[in-house]
Amino acid sequence: MIGMLCALAAAQAAAADAPAYGARLEGFEYPHPVREYAFTSQRTPVRMAYMDVAPTGTANGRTVVLLHGKNFCAATWDRSIGALADAGYRVIAPDQVGFCKSTKPDGYQYSLAQLAANTRALLDSLGIARSIVVGHSMGGMLATRYALMYPGAVEHLALVAPIGLEDWKAVGVPYQSIDQWYAGELKTTFDSIRRYQMDVYYAGQWTPEFERWARMQAGMYLGDGRQTVAWHQALASDMVYSQPVVYELPELAVPTTLFIGLHDRTAIGKAAAPEAIRPTLGDYTQLGKRAARAIPGATLVEYADLGHSPQVQDPARFNADLLRAIGAPAR
Repeated sequence: MIGMLCALAAAQAAAADAPAYGARLEGFEYPHPVREYAFTSQRTPVRMAYMDVAPTGTANGRTVVLLHGKNFCAATWDRSIGALADAGYRVIAPDQVGFCKSTKPDGYQYSLAQLAANTRALLDSLGIARSIVVGHSMGGMLATRYALMYPGAVEHLALVAPIGLEDWKAVGVPYQSIDQWYAGELKTTFDSIRRYQMDVYYAGQWTPEFERWARMQAGMYLGDGRQTVAWHQALASDMVYSQPVVYELPELAVPTTLFIGLHDRTAIGKAAAPEAIRPTLGDYTQLGKRAARAIPGATLVEYADLGHSPQVQDPARFNADLLRAIGAPAR
C-alpha cells in the first residue's frame, strides 16, 4: 500500500512538472533559429515556421527539404539537420500550416496537395528551384504528393517510414468523423504518447532522447491551446485517412529511396478497425517491399531492428544511409 502511494505521488509530481506549451508550441526551443513565411492561403493570412540551416561543412550547392510527420515537428529532424549541414547541404525544415510552430487557422481545408503547394511557395520565396525532399510518416505522404505535383523540382525523393502505403478504408478500417477524431485527440496524455511511441516508433526501446519528443507532443495538449491543437490534429487524421497515395506510386518519376523499419506497425484508425483485420494493418515487413516494387527504379533500405522513427531511434545509422542515398547528384 505504501509503495502504491509512493508511486502515485511520484506520478503526480512528474505530471505537475511536465512542460506545457502553447498552441504554436511556444516555450519549446528548436535546435536552430525559427523563421516565418507569411502568405495568404484559402483567403486566410497564415504563417509557416521553418528552419533554414546553412552548410557547416564545405557547401555543395544542394538543398535538402525535411518534411515532418503528423505527430512530429521540424525540430524532430535535429540530428539529421546536423548531419546534412556537416556534409555541405543547406537544410530547410518547415512546420506545415496547422502543426507545431505554424499557424492553425480556423476553417482551413487540409489536403496533401494544399500542404505541397504551401511548401512550394515557401521554397519559391527562398529562391530554391530544386531540392532533395525527405518526408517522414505523414511527411512521406506529403513528399510523395509534392513529387507528383512538382517532379522537376525534386532531385531525389527519400521516404522515411511513409504512411499511406495502404488504403485503410479499402481494407476495412471504418470511417470516423472529425468529431470522433477530435474526441480521441483530447484524451492524449504523455503516458499514452509514451506507450504508443515505445511500441510503434522505437521497437520496445526507450531512452532519454525519446523523452524529449514525447514531452514536446504532450506539452501542446497541456497548454491553453490544447483544443486548437486537438482539432487540427483531428483534421489531419481525416486528411491522411482520406487521401492514400498508394495508388499513385507507379507515377513517381524521380529517383526514390525508401527507409523502412521492420518493427513499424503504423496504421491510421487501427484501434477502431475490426479485430480480425487489425493485425494485418501497418505491416511494414510487406508494405516497404510492395512500395519499392511499385515505384519505378526505387531503392529500399530496411532496418530489421528499428520502428517508425529510424532517424530518432538510430540517427547515426540512418543519417549515414541517407547521405549515401542522396550523395550523387541526379543527372
